[in-house]
Amino acid sequence: MSNRVLSMNLATTSGAWGFAEAVDSCLRHGIPAISPWRDQVEAIGIKEAVRIVAAHRLQVRGLCRGGRFPSGTAAARQEALEHNGAAIDEAAALHADCLVLVVGGLPGSSKDIAEARKMVAEGIAAMLPHARASGVPLAIEPLHPMYAADRACVNTLDQALDLCETLGEGVGVAIDVYHVWWDPRLREAVARAGRLKRILAHHICDWLVPTRDLLLDRGMMGDGVIDLRAIREMIESAGYFGPQEVEIFSRDNWWKRPGDEVVKTVVERVNAVC
Repeated sequence: MSNRVLSMNLATTSGAWGFAEAVDSCLRHGIPAISPWRDQVEAIGIKEAVRIVAAHRLQVRGLCRGGRFPSGTAAARQEALEHNGAAIDEAAALHADCLVLVVGGLPGSSKDIAEARKMVAEGIAAMLPHARASGVPLAIEPLHPMYAADRACVNTLDQALDLCETLGEGVGVAIDVYHVWWDPRLREAVARAGRLKRILAHHICDWLVPTRDLLLDRGMMGDGVIDLRAIREMIESAGYFGPQEVEIFSRDNWWKRPGDEVVKTVVERVNAVC
């Protein structure tokens, strides 16, 4: 596989580097596309981040992240909308292909997941006019059900696609294998996403057995149980041929290694495994 069809989510090298250092390594290894996180952009400043992207003609596949819509008060929901508006502006400045949304879980002590999902739909609908006007597609990322309470109450690709159909143009999905590999309806859901032309991103890593931390112990491709080739074939059969984006949170392993070792291993594994 050519590195031209590889994107680096900068979370993968965040144990070693900030924005500029990670970009330098991506360029050394022939990776032309990145997805930064907002805190990484904030650390270097949006103007400098834009300058670096333009100087190296990088493709910004996505900006991570917007979302976090459910809240117990109207004031907090309005604050979330303002944060999401700022995220749209940053994504537009970087010419990002999308703004990735991690939608949020149950607010406070609530046990009403249906209400939380309603708040998600209302929150995305409220930010959508700004996103459309700014030319920034919104990519809903369904998260594994283990995150339903605290991070994302949208947990399957079909749930995300239901939102897309309700909300209309300007909303799509980010398909992260870590979150969807287990879904018995994955093949049908990916095909549906293709018919609707809603696939905006494809994120890869691996699911380790055992997994020692449900957030911060993602595996390098080939070290776990996910059939990455099979999922990529589904996605390409659905008509999406964009980059595979490596996104690895690994507090006790890859984040402790030298950044260039991480990037070199990413390239090797994508070529060998994916």
